[in-house]
Amino acid sequence: MHDTPPRLQIKNLTRRYDGRVVVDNVSLSVAPGQVTCLLGPSGCGKSTTLRCIAGVEMQSEGEIWVDGHLVCDTQFRIPPERRHIGLMFQDFALFPHLSVGENIAFGLTGDKPKAARRVVELLERVGLIGFANAFPHELSGGEQQRVALARALAPRPRIMLMDEPFSGLDNRLRDGIRDETLEILRDEDTAVLLVTHEPEEAMRMADEIALMRGGRIVQKGAPYNIYNAPQDRETMAFFSDVNVIRGTSEGALTQTPFGKFLTPGVEDGQEMEIVIRPQHIKLDFDRKGRGPDATIENGTAVRGEVLRARFIGNESLVEFRMNHDLSVIRATVPNVFLPKPGTKMWLMIRRDKCFVFPAKN
Repeated sequence: MHDTPPRLQIKNLTRRYDGRVVVDNVSLSVAPGQVTCLLGPSGCGKSTTLRCIAGVEMQSEGEIWVDGHLVCDTQFRIPPERRHIGLMFQDFALFPHLSVGENIAFGLTGDKPKAARRVVELLERVGLIGFANAFPHELSGGEQQRVALARALAPRPRIMLMDEPFSGLDNRLRDGIRDETLEILRDEDTAVLLVTHEPEEAMRMADEIALMRGGRIVQKGAPYNIYNAPQDRETMAFFSDVNVIRGTSEGALTQTPFGKFLTPGVEDGQEMEIVIRPQHIKLDFDRKGRGPDATIENGTAVRGEVLRARFIGNESLVEFRMNHDLSVIRATVPNVFLPKPGTKMWLMIRRDKCFVFPAKN
């Protein structure tokens, strides 16, 4: 019995412009019904990767496979319209002179009654059954997004490529539309490759995240795994604010004001970074009689002074100037906690939530 091939497979994809590498040796695969997010900052190569897969651009090196069949390498190329790939972009790209029904039917060929039935089926699926004769300018942003989805789904693509498709929607609409769209795509057993620069969106939508930086995929995995096991400080900082505590490794230990950290296999003299998220800083009010440091719940506490405190929704963000080196450490506290500037407090870190990385020069 043979294993089912991935719906989409990219092997060693590279794209150069005038000798400059924009996409650098990218490989990934997406199974039917799976949502994979290409996540990264602007200019990291996400959209270029998508355009190569769609056939809008030609890669410099590498191969693109659909259902185990080669669709493009540097010698052989199946035209975009024959790749069974749907496209959705942030501007929806609806034809303003065509009705909703005509927009959805645009990519359908052959039997007209069959095409008409498909249009009705999709209008019902996206909740726009009474809008067939409306025009795009008469629709809200959320309704236009649904029409764009229906049009992309009409020819039953095996793969859906989505480039920041929800960024133009109002925040209040975005979550609902996003969830409805993914439900429809999963029901259709479509493999989805979605580009976004927003970590929260990727965490909410993806079965797998491929984090890109400088044209390369630097880490792949389930959202939980990437968030909780980042491979470097840059990856950790992309998903959340971080605090960085520095020290130097000596004898497989790195000494910091918050105590010692194991750094096995690290050469003596290597500068290390202990990285921790603000929500994993514990706070305790200053108490008389304590020395320059103190022990709280079997950990080392370090003294700091409140610079500012702000309430930011479900939590409060408190910034401290640390006594030992005048660095700034940020802590988040559930609910409302707004100590006055100048308040002395003790800070302790959750050691089980710290990540230790070699410092990069």
